[in-house]
Amino acid sequence: MGTNADPLAILGSLPGVSDAVDSVRQSVDKVYGHRVMRRRSEEVTSEAALRGARGSAALAGADWPLEELRRRSDFSADAEAHTVGAALRLTAEAGQLLSVWRRSPVQALARLHLVAAGGAAPDDTVGRPRLAGEPVDEPLVELPLPDSAEVAARLEGLAGLLRAGGEAPALVVGAVVHGELLSLRPFGSFNGPVARAAERIVLVGSGLDPKSICPAEVGHAELGRADYLKALEGYTSGTPDGMAAWIGHCGKALELGVRESVAVCEALQRGAA
Repeated sequence: MGTNADPLAILGSLPGVSDAVDSVRQSVDKVYGHRVMRRRSEEVTSEAALRGARGSAALAGADWPLEELRRRSDFSADAEAHTVGAALRLTAEAGQLLSVWRRSPVQALARLHLVAAGGAAPDDTVGRPRLAGEPVDEPLVELPLPDSAEVAARLEGLAGLLRAGGEAPALVVGAVVHGELLSLRPFGSFNGPVARAAERIVLVGSGLDPKSICPAEVGHAELGRADYLKALEGYTSGTPDGMAAWIGHCGKALELGVRESVAVCEALQRGAA
């Protein structure tokens, strides 16, 4: 991510990124301005959380119908059920970690991984970045895997940027957090769901989506795993075009998530929740 004083702000100035930022802002303003949000915002938040969890799980290989998530209470049957349960727990936990995230992003990430792995048998690799020689179970992301020393250094660098703040738009910061975590795969498992939950924390904590009603995970799933991974390759390339393409992809995903919540608002308004 470079050695400049504010590399996140520099990313925000890449060609096409400012247009993506403006488009996202307009979309978010649209759903927040919906008349249903005046009295029923908690219902929209709850529905956005469920749909976001479904989208995140789908990207991780567990593409379940929304009604199955509503119906099911036990998520321990098999690997897919564990993945869905992890996504649901992460979505619920994300809103509780804002203060920890501002103080110590790495600590918040460790907590997210602990929550994600809660439905699986815990061991001493859960809730901390991986050490040298420890395997990573992330079959859907086949990019080269950084070693543990690089993971530690880049996590600390990312945490420093986040603690320092700056003028970069929330979309850019969220996309970088998401892309960096997917590239690093710092944990032995559940890196994808954790990365998407971390993006959610950024969007909420930045004030762009304070009520957490814009589920970017929905959009990432709708755009499809192939395009998601192709855009991620652009991020990992580190080139201006690749980085801009990833940020643009995250912007499109967020706008599709907004569209989903607008549809929820319309359904609530018609009395067809």
